[in-house]
Amino acid sequence: MNNRIATAGNNGEKDRSDCFVSLELTPFGGIQIDLSSKVKALYGQTILSLCSDVLQFFGIENAILKVEDKGALPFVMTARIEAAVKQLIDTDKEFLPEMLPENLSSSTRDQRRISRLYLPGNTPALMLNAGIHAPNGIILDLEDAVGVSKKPEARFIVRNALRSINFMGAERMVRINQIPTGLDDLDYLIPHHVNLILVPKCESARQIQQVNQRISTIQEKAGLNNPVWLMPIIESAMGVMKALEIAQAAENVVAMVIGLEDYTADIGTQRTAEGTESFFARGQLVNACKAAGIQAIDSVFSDTSDMDALKENVLRSKALGFDGMGCIHPRQIKVIHDNFAPDEKEIENARKIVQAFIEASEKGIGVVSLGNKMIDAPVVKRALRTIEMAVSMGKLDANWAENIKK
Repeated sequence: MNNRIATAGNNGEKDRSDCFVSLELTPFGGIQIDLSSKVKALYGQTILSLCSDVLQFFGIENAILKVEDKGALPFVMTARIEAAVKQLIDTDKEFLPEMLPENLSSSTRDQRRISRLYLPGNTPALMLNAGIHAPNGIILDLEDAVGVSKKPEARFIVRNALRSINFMGAERMVRINQIPTGLDDLDYLIPHHVNLILVPKCESARQIQQVNQRISTIQEKAGLNNPVWLMPIIESAMGVMKALEIAQAAENVVAMVIGLEDYTADIGTQRTAEGTESFFARGQLVNACKAAGIQAIDSVFSDTSDMDALKENVLRSKALGFDGMGCIHPRQIKVIHDNFAPDEKEIENARKIVQAFIEASEKGIGVVSLGNKMIDAPVVKRALRTIEMAVSMGKLDANWAENIKK
């Protein structure tokens, strides 16, 4: 009998919607549960039953379980208990919460990824209502946002979150740990319908192939074939120099990100608001993405209080050719959306291009021009995408776009 005491969870004063558990296996005495909770009078029996169910599921008959509850939802509490159990016994069994039907949905290769909200993978309180802020994607982060000692148990929280949280239409993303550790993270993600995996500190196509090999193995075992998209993060000089190789590494690579905090550290400089030190890296990544036909995503902007500086950064990013950027606070989402959206000049130019193309087509004219510029198919396609984005983001009347389609 292993008499070690295993712990899991957060017990700080600000760790709302979470719990802290300690578990000790004993040679006799049955199951003893010591529950501390502000809602014990209302939900104490329900919580005790849930704790007993988890221990019984893992075949534990004698144990002392202490639970300090701070409003944890069932999927959080069961994740914490399971994390403690698996520190003490070797088992492949998983205590899984019911999967929400909406979390079985897949995302598409080309869907918009203008904003992606990073959330620490071991802090469930920040996950619960993140979808109300309407980011294009929600990233549950297992890498930098989680302390080394907490990484194993964060996997259980993220796994359960993928099954239990309503993401309100946001793409369900997870940033795994650096390869090869991140390959083990996939076991907790792929069977639970994650939409997209971010691969940090990527420096070669081989790393992407390793991720895909592990995904294929897991999906085959689980009988799944839903798409899992990849978004490599370029964070070093080596990664920048191999950007095109990485962008073209696999069909399910749909976007690539530049991570400027680690990149500037790697080249031995400081990140500045102007970004002159990263101009080459960002340009290299954008060109690699455009050559590979995938989305180029810029780094996060770390000052969450300066919205004017964020706006300038977004406009600079857009001018370089990026299609979106990450954010670390919900207040950044609107600024990112508003300034990546087409402006009036872009919309008017797109309208003129499409209108000229339609008029030329109706007259049977093969060569289309607008002013002194020739208009070819890629230009028209880009104009149509501008109009589509303008409509979806409330910048253009939908009726005009509908008339164009007719």
